[in-house]
Amino acid sequence: MIKAFQSIMNIPDLRRRILYTLFFLVIFRLGAHIPVPGINTVAIQQMAETGGGGLFGLLDMFSGGAFKQLTVFALGIMPYISASIILQLLTVVIPSLERLAKEGDQGRKVLTRYTRYGTIVLTAFQAYGLAMYAESMNSTGHMIVMNPGFGFRLMFMITVTAGTAFLMWLGEQITERGIGNGISLLIFAGIIARMPMAVTTAIQEFNLGQLSIFKIVIILALFALISAGVVLLTQGQRKLPIQHAQRVVGRRVVGGTPTYLPLKINHAGVIPVIFASSILIFPSTIANLLGSNSSVAQFIQSFFNPYAENMSLWRLVPTGYDRVGLLFFLKMINPYNFMFVLATVFFCYFYTAVTFNPVDVSENLKKYGAFVPGVRPGKPTSDMIDKILTRITLPGAFALAFIAIVPEAVTIMLGVPYIISSFLGGTGLIIVVGVALDTMKQIESHLIMRHYEGFVPQRPLKGRGNW
Repeated sequence: MIKAFQSIMNIPDLRRRILYTLFFLVIFRLGAHIPVPGINTVAIQQMAETGGGGLFGLLDMFSGGAFKQLTVFALGIMPYISASIILQLLTVVIPSLERLAKEGDQGRKVLTRYTRYGTIVLTAFQAYGLAMYAESMNSTGHMIVMNPGFGFRLMFMITVTAGTAFLMWLGEQITERGIGNGISLLIFAGIIARMPMAVTTAIQEFNLGQLSIFKIVIILALFALISAGVVLLTQGQRKLPIQHAQRVVGRRVVGGTPTYLPLKINHAGVIPVIFASSILIFPSTIANLLGSNSSVAQFIQSFFNPYAENMSLWRLVPTGYDRVGLLFFLKMINPYNFMFVLATVFFCYFYTAVTFNPVDVSENLKKYGAFVPGVRPGKPTSDMIDKILTRITLPGAFALAFIAIVPEAVTIMLGVPYIISSFLGGTGLIIVVGVALDTMKQIESHLIMRHYEGFVPQRPLKGRGNW
């Protein structure tokens, strides 16, 4: 691996791409510390120190701390992801958008332009709700907004919308000139930026006696175990054997070599978790628009809170029973976690269906003279691929959802702050591992293409002298 890092510096194009990526990520982190005009930064800091997890904690994690600080990048890149979800859903429903998706690069450029327009609209809507939420904090004793009113809301909406638009451009520049997927790397950088704060919080909790050595050992063991599980989930695949037909080229017989078609158990990667999180943000945005004093807003906030107990079930428990022992169970089956699991499973199947078409795969195999042994080409092959993909996606989807709700479970069971438990699984760890693996694969492909050794050295096959 050390040789691979040394080889990166020997390739001018790869070195330039990595430096571009680091430069753009530094700009992102600088912008995450520029507050919106009219915000009391001292009051924001005091409120952020007392804040916990929940959906707003999730937003703050994606934005790298910019959400709770109400900076120009407060909403991060999440509106862009939400716009992508809506457009992909509409692509399945609207025939004209479906035709654009099949037109190649030109059609994708048009869809990208539609996504940008949708991002601006969603950002303006969410920014206005966030401005009202900031104003409502004044009534709790935190003078967040110095001059509340329509003027502040308009200025806040324009500033945050411009910040998200800039992040959208920044992500596209990383994808084009840097290495890896720009949007994913921005989220990756926002999550990693919270790690020093998590370490500091753990040290403070330990000094205060609220975090024991036993809990620290459990946390480290869980981190290693869940990280290995995320890697296994990301890399796991079902190998479908493929046989190529033999052809006579001149005097030689070519082809006939057996290969395999990799079918991932988690073909959608981290996208379902991001999609599910984005969808569950909308109700809280609407609640902010209604105001904190509204009974409807209070109901929505309690309904879409991962830490809210299911009080309807709580009342059914007899007084004589151990209610404390049931607290964990009642919190974990609240409406938010239930909807999050369902949304994650749905988007696993949805995104897999959008990005992987068994009919196209079957036609391509038939076109190049390949077939699955024992299965007729054409529709029987596509039906078999679809059946296998449907079966292996289900356990992968539930495993993804299980890992995603681990931080809430750890926070409830061990009583550690959310900023620490967020690195023990959940959306953050899934995104970090997935993006890191994808970026390393792209770097490794550049190295191997130029005859350098990758991060994982290839070993010679037994009985053969070649590599």
